[in-house]
Amino acid sequence: MKHLLSAGDLDRAQAVTILDTAAAMAATQERQIKKLPTLRGRTVVNLFFEDSTRTRISFETAAKRLSADVINFSAKGSSVSKGESLKDTAQTLQAMGADAVVIRHHASGAPHRLAHAGWTAGAVVNAGDGTHQHPTQALLDAYTLRRHLVGLRGGTDPVGHDLAGLHVAIVGDVLHSRVARSNVQLLHTLGARVTLVAPPTLVPVGVESWTADVSYHLDDVLDQGPDAVMMLRVQRERMGGGGFFPSPWEYTRGYGLDARRLARLPEHAIVMHPGPMNRGLEISADAADADRSVVVEQVANGVAVRMAVLYLVLAGQEQPTVDGQIGASA
Repeated sequence: MKHLLSAGDLDRAQAVTILDTAAAMAATQERQIKKLPTLRGRTVVNLFFEDSTRTRISFETAAKRLSADVINFSAKGSSVSKGESLKDTAQTLQAMGADAVVIRHHASGAPHRLAHAGWTAGAVVNAGDGTHQHPTQALLDAYTLRRHLVGLRGGTDPVGHDLAGLHVAIVGDVLHSRVARSNVQLLHTLGARVTLVAPPTLVPVGVESWTADVSYHLDDVLDQGPDAVMMLRVQRERMGGGGFFPSPWEYTRGYGLDARRLARLPEHAIVMHPGPMNRGLEISADAADADRSVVVEQVANGVAVRMAVLYLVLAGQEQPTVDGQIGASA
């Protein structure tokens, strides 16, 4: 795997390999000494043109846990604010010896351009581009789902398994969500059934071509007993003047997850959110802090998944064993 640009680029075998590698990485993080020598001597650049907390810190932590050298680049206060192009920035980083570039950009397609235009010889990992893709978020979500729900099949070890037979409801601002797009693709690849739930104004044009069902009624979908409910952040910063729903109160009444709706879920079902959460809008404090909420765990799982991705794009000819040692792949 040279790059990770889109969840849609992964087939089932590749996706399961990443999840299995993440499980091996997670096992090493339970030790007193969490650092591995795997990427010693490699340089990973976090190239962020959009504000981020969770994703940037997660990638930085993942790279450092693998002993890579890390350069954090923020567009604010850099030459980008003076008009420098993505091409010039990328070529500067290449001259500094970047082995991998983790890029978040406001323009959809920027990571693909970076990977295929010859501006960098290193691996490119998409950390979110516009409203297009966020593949590592989808992978950490799939990893979290697998850890909690594959055991429903009879206590089987989740390693090596996909998500066949699971039903995941993705609820909220689908229109502006790269998380929703990536999850629909990856969850379908892994065998899960996905239902998108949103008001008509927040459903993208062409959604009928997506590999997911669509509903405008959250309560009807909850009656189907989904195995997981993934709430999406209402991205007010992408809505301009608004007009996508009458009022925050109306949105919460129709599409918010609160204690009443939480109680309707099957006993085994989990609640997810990619963060940051708008508490009181798409999710109540009762739901966000419930025992079945795995929101904080998603953040922790993100480190292991991003360790796996960086490992596989930079040293993927070998596989880590569960004890964290590196051995030749079969």
